[in-house]
Amino acid sequence: MADLADFEALVPADHGLVVMTVIGPDGRMRPSVVNAGVIDHPITGARVVAVVIHGKARKLAHLRARPRASAVLRGGWRWAGVEGPVEIVGPDDPMEGIGPERLRLLLREIFTAAGGTHDDFDEFDRVMAADRRASVLITPERVFG
Repeated sequence: MADLADFEALVPADHGLVVMTVIGPDGRMRPSVVNAGVIDHPITGARVVAVVIHGKARKLAHLRARPRASAVLRGGWRWAGVEGPVEIVGPDDPMEGIGPERLRLLLREIFTAAGGTHDDFDEFDRVMAADRRASVLITPERVFG
């Protein structure tokens, strides 16, 4: 079995693009492509897979109702995946210990961990706030690949 370091090593291979799967209200899997990175959990410090999701995205509503996800990425013929429970941290999903300033920095941290770069982080912050973007933290119960 792989470990989270194997997953993290593949993030730069394709800009952190992962297929993230959530469960919809009908019990069916709902895959989508998002950017992900590996960061330290902002409260516990444990390593987690993290993504940023638009506040109006259906997958965010699905995760609120059924807080589990998987994420799979690849680099060439190598691949790794994680599966586990999720925590959502955002303007509509507060987490104790994470205020607005920490959330702003957390969204930047996830973006850069997924390989993102930006010329104007003030503009980045403005867009994240306007979109009510949330961070989704996947605690890896199972890592495979």
